[in-house]
Amino acid sequence: MKVILLTGASSGIGYNTAQHLVEEGYTVYGAARRTDKMPAGVKPVKLDITDEASINACIEEVMNKEGRIDVLINNAGYGSYGAIEDITIEEAKRQLEVNLFGLANLTKQVLPIMRTQKSGTIINISSMGGRVSTLFGGWYHASKYALEGFSDCLRMEVAEFGIDVVLIEPGGVKTDWGIIAADHLAESSKGGAYEKQALKTSASMKRQYSSNMLSNPNIIAKTIAKAIKSRRPKTRYLIGFGAKPIVFMKTILPDRVYDKIMRNM
Repeated sequence: MKVILLTGASSGIGYNTAQHLVEEGYTVYGAARRTDKMPAGVKPVKLDITDEASINACIEEVMNKEGRIDVLINNAGYGSYGAIEDITIEEAKRQLEVNLFGLANLTKQVLPIMRTQKSGTIINISSMGGRVSTLFGGWYHASKYALEGFSDCLRMEVAEFGIDVVLIEPGGVKTDWGIIAADHLAESSKGGAYEKQALKTSASMKRQYSSNMLSNPNIIAKTIAKAIKSRRPKTRYLIGFGAKPIVFMKTILPDRVYDKIMRNM
């Protein structure tokens, strides 16, 4: 059975995906900074995606125990919401370090293993936020738009080695992600020019992520499993609440019309 390395496995989409893949019979190594919160059956491995030494140690541990990595699921990430004027460049760099550069570093270390195997699947958890934009999500969207381009280029580069690159683009998923992002938005706007609108947006995000209208994370987990099983997976899976209609709306509407809708949602 395939050996899977999954980052960000201690919560949210990562936790549900790890649990589902174990139930499917895969050997799953769940990587995270905190390894005490993993589903039963997942093999925990410590990982700080922003630390190269931690990345190397993580891969070494999996290879020493299994001798191969068949699937890498780059799921670790977070959303730094706030007005671009309010977010420090230090925080902006951290957003990109976690959501893009750390992911890229881990991927670079796994690629030689997959090339030697002449097979492998790299699954990058992007977002519909890699194809559309929302109010006060500037640096988060910058990281996800970048991940889309990174993945498209990587897919072309590694095709001749039998390696697939897949983008998962979730819509609204009921996890703590949105609550954390909303709290960060409210905190970053305090006393600033954008505070009134930011607090309104933060409250709206909290209502949405506390409701039952968003998709269950298991939908994303099952989609990831589908991509792993497929002999020829899709390059993109746009899935979850609002994903397809919002991306379609962004495609057909003039920018200023789309902007107005997003500002008033």
